[in-house]
Amino acid sequence: MKPQDIVAGKSSLWIFGYGSLVWKPDFKYKRSKIGYIKGYKRRFWHGDNFHRGDDEMPGRVVTLIEEDDACTWGVAFEVTGSQVEESLKYLNVREAVRGGYLTRVVEFFPQGMNQSPDQALVYIATPDNPIYLGPASTEKIAAQIAVCKGKSGHNIEYLLRLAEFMRDSCPDVDDPHLFSIEAAVLTTIRPILLAG
Repeated sequence: MKPQDIVAGKSSLWIFGYGSLVWKPDFKYKRSKIGYIKGYKRRFWHGDNFHRGDDEMPGRVVTLIEEDDACTWGVAFEVTGSQVEESLKYLNVREAVRGGYLTRVVEFFPQGMNQSPDQALVYIATPDNPIYLGPASTEKIAAQIAVCKGKSGHNIEYLLRLAEFMRDSCPDVDDPHLFSIEAAVLTTIRPILLAG
């Protein structure tokens, strides 16, 4: 489904971010809400040969994997008026062209009581993507993240900022995949930091 088909005739749109969008949306929006989507788990299974890696050493970034009982926390951004077209144009390059992500519509549940869910657009990388890396052990993912760097910075920064967002914005939510990779990366780089 193309974003243009989703927004046809709409004056506002929610966009759900669960990776770098949570700290660096880089588009104008009216407001944002922390919350979650159901039926997906966040995994560092997608390759990145632009922002957090290159062709020889692709970084690892998150995508969503369908799983009935799972939920993924992040941020939904409401864009309105001209922001809708501007944000989709920007995200098409950032997420689709450079990242190989596809779009889907999901139900977003805002944090807190008595808030009704909103329909939101989300970007997901699938195994059909040529830079999709798929599952690996925590140690292998951590080792890859520890050494990769792309045009937007070190892959470690991506990981640490995502973990920081979860601790600060969703302190009661456990994300074992994310936090185990963070711990493994910190263990890997600690000797380097201490030697420096």
